[in-house]
Amino acid sequence: MRTTVFTIANQKGGVGKTTTAVNLSAALAEKKIPVLLVDLDPQANATSAVGVEKHAGRSLYGPLSGEGTAAEMIVPTAYENLSLIPSEEDLAAAEIELAQTENYLEKLRTVLAPVRKSGTYRAIIIDCPPALGMLSMNSLAAADFLLIALQCEYLALEGLGQILRNVDRLKSAHINDALELGGVVMTMFDLRTNLSRQVVDEVKQHLPDKIFETVIPRTIRLSEAPSFGKTIFDYDNLNPGSTAYRKLAQEVIERFKLK
Repeated sequence: MRTTVFTIANQKGGVGKTTTAVNLSAALAEKKIPVLLVDLDPQANATSAVGVEKHAGRSLYGPLSGEGTAAEMIVPTAYENLSLIPSEEDLAAAEIELAQTENYLEKLRTVLAPVRKSGTYRAIIIDCPPALGMLSMNSLAAADFLLIALQCEYLALEGLGQILRNVDRLKSAHINDALELGGVVMTMFDLRTNLSRQVVDEVKQHLPDKIFETVIPRTIRLSEAPSFGKTIFDYDNLNPGSTAYRKLAQEVIERFKLK
């Protein structure tokens, strides 16, 4: 089984990045696609959002430091076809320590390589910290495709340019020649405002081939679900957010030929 690695990144917090990582992973798993969700954020929000408790020593900090393997960190979740590499606070130390090592931008790629080669998963989805630091740059170096979660507001457009410039830098430095922008997911779309529609239209003008047709609506239930350790499908299966993430998963399957 060929494994495709996606990283979901945005240096801005609160844009629906983790919500997208978790619910896209769950929606793909629901469609019988084996998925490994990698929580690379020391805040461990993706870990708690799928109902997995944080435990000391259960993150990629050890493997990134040369102790243990990524495969040893994989845990099952309550969802069929969805596995997780959890995060916890010690991963924050990697931000500082990685910079002092050789080939520091390629550590994550090296650590994930055996998992990828095993062919156990069709998709690996990496949830990054809300900053373009060492961990996020490592995730870009390890990925085939970058998926950007972009909030429907004008300030978000500035951040879009910044992250795309970092992609270009990684490619020009030959850190990851194969990295491509896989798509832009518009999040927190509010039907009641002209602003949301204007921002979507502007991204469509700049990146017509990359923006996903599915927009993720702003709903309270999407925000509440992680605090109960549940995906939106478990928390409120009939919510517009559930419908949107299922549609997004179908787009991802078709765009990247995951089936």
